[in-house]
Amino acid sequence: MATDAPSPPGGLDTSPAQPTTEAFVEVQESAEFGELRRTYRSFAFPLTVAFIAWYLLYVLLSNYAGGFMGTKFVGNINVALVFGLSQFATTFLIAWLYARYASTKLDAKAEAIKSRMEADA
Repeated sequence: MATDAPSPPGGLDTSPAQPTTEAFVEVQESAEFGELRRTYRSFAFPLTVAFIAWYLLYVLLSNYAGGFMGTKFVGNINVALVFGLSQFATTFLIAWLYARYASTKLDAKAEAIKSRMEADA
């Protein structure tokens, strides 16, 4: 939170230097940043579309295929329950996959861009 408080005694300003707007625009237009965005999008967009399709399949089957969704596997455990629980499992799986992907493909590129911007500021 920004305040209008005076600088610490001794005149030392400990806040990090902030890049200019022009520096942000320059980085945003760079090939390196474009590659970082493409790398992110190549993972995030297909998985997002796949998960939404998977979820909509569950909703549509629940609404229009009651007989199928009511098919029992074991005891009172039916197809609908298995599909519903697998939605949670899929969510956690995607989060785990993204964390691995980001740490191997995205973090180093993003850190390089960030370090260069901070050094130039």
